[in-house]
Amino acid sequence: MLEYCDLHIMVPHLTTSLTGPLLDLEKKILGAMPEIERWFRNQWLENTLPFYTSVDLRNSGFKLAPVDTNLFPGGFNNLNPDFLPLCVHAAMSAVQKICPDKQRILLIPENHTRNLFYLTNVAAIQKILVSAGMEVRVGSLLPEITAPTTLDLPNGEKLVLEPIIRNGNRLTLTGFDPCAILLNNDLSAGVPALLRGLEQQVVPPLYAGWTTRRKTLHFHAYDRVAEDFAKIIGIDPWFINPIFSQCGKVNFSAQEGEECLAANVEAVLNEMRIKYQEYGIKEKPFVIVKADAGTYGMGVLTARSADDVRGLNRKERNKMAVVKEGLEVSEVIIQEGVYTFENVNGNVAEPVIYMMDQFVVGGFYRVNTDRGIDENLNSRGMSFVPLAFETDCHTPDCAGAPDAPPNRFYTYGVVARLAMLAAAKELEKLSEMIDVDAIVLPPEARAAAD
Repeated sequence: MLEYCDLHIMVPHLTTSLTGPLLDLEKKILGAMPEIERWFRNQWLENTLPFYTSVDLRNSGFKLAPVDTNLFPGGFNNLNPDFLPLCVHAAMSAVQKICPDKQRILLIPENHTRNLFYLTNVAAIQKILVSAGMEVRVGSLLPEITAPTTLDLPNGEKLVLEPIIRNGNRLTLTGFDPCAILLNNDLSAGVPALLRGLEQQVVPPLYAGWTTRRKTLHFHAYDRVAEDFAKIIGIDPWFINPIFSQCGKVNFSAQEGEECLAANVEAVLNEMRIKYQEYGIKEKPFVIVKADAGTYGMGVLTARSADDVRGLNRKERNKMAVVKEGLEVSEVIIQEGVYTFENVNGNVAEPVIYMMDQFVVGGFYRVNTDRGIDENLNSRGMSFVPLAFETDCHTPDCAGAPDAPPNRFYTYGVVARLAMLAAAKELEKLSEMIDVDAIVLPPEARAAAD
């Protein structure tokens, strides 16, 4: 994907051929490019950005919108390796904010020692940071990792996991005292005692994990960002913003909250029908129901009417009842479904954009041969296609066709950055809403403070 903070930073030019309807939105974004970039620069000064972010986008031709924003991205191995320099440049900026005078980072991944493809992502993050001048070692939360353990990865590389040692309020490894802790673990299983009360900075912050984070809070923040941005380019914010609602009274195992869910599904569909009629859209509206906390595409279903969420069978209820790390689902977000008219080699696809600090560093297509244009693609049958770039394009071609690859992907980068900005505002709001000390400090420290 495309990124620059001024016109002198190299912008990759996508060579992957695309098909799909021409977005009028792209014309408006290209026409307002200087104003958009000035607006973003002001936003970066006013907000504390996540260390890294990935954003799932859907392009229906008439609408381009983020549908999920991940603060612990796990697919750096799927980025185009030719553009490691972009990642390194961004990593230097991100690291400077947390370790301006030191050079050691402790990277803590998910507890997925059997998922070697995920661990290839961890190795990719380590490589980016090392290339940015950092000394980076990987510490595991797994109790069975009691000594340095070398894992062979599918791409031929190796990754060493080491046991974490806690010395007072610092995490260390043998012979290694880091200046900061970088999490690539979304804390779905809760915040381990080992991570509480540290004097080292932890990024993303512990309250950014799914223990406390909710997708609905993110999209409330995105509502405001989309409205502000829409004024700049003169569009209805709906074209970049999915309608959503929430039901916080569900228990799929006990078949409770069905009417709450059905009512919210119908409400979102009705709002969509009004918009579809307003803009002459002939497609049939649908919604995506998904757990308000959690990742990995778990706890997701498609509904085209309220009846689709009434009387779910046992298999459907079991699918929705529990997500990653056995986290029970009691809250769901009902989100406007956005068709995807992107495809790769004839297969349904959606772009996923990766960012570090304020910079877009790349992306890939999530492709799924088993799913349709109105379904969740983050599921069994998916694969990833890195984006192929040329190196001779420094800016979008504002005079060219809006759907030319560099322009299409500049637009994608803009919308992804809007979602990243919303994540920054979301975390600030979350820190005001919750008792941060209850998340960050160990029980004994909280008791002493009280």
